[in-house]
Amino acid sequence: MHNKDEYNPAPIDTSHVVLPDAVNELTELLARNAHEVWAQTRLAEGWRWGPERNDDRKEHPCLVPYEELPEVEKDFDRVIAMQTIKTIVALGFRLVRADVE
Repeated sequence: MHNKDEYNPAPIDTSHVVLPDAVNELTELLARNAHEVWAQTRLAEGWRWGPERNDDRKEHPCLVPYEELPEVEKDFDRVIAMQTIKTIVALGFRLVRADVE
């Protein structure tokens, strides 16, 4: 078993990745979707909205639509989304938006 005191996170280095401004729209869409997936999972597990997180009662204040989240929660989802996009690019993949006609 791994010693928890020795855990040293080592995410893929994305410091060299520069993304075009147009990716901001994608980041927001991914952040919103990440919240929706999280909320859907929580609700399926029997969680419900509550004014503060309570694991025993399965209540969480973030079980609301993305638009109603506090900015700090939205920012958490945005960071995860942006780092996911940067990781994809750092691993050598390209993001290309298909033109929809």
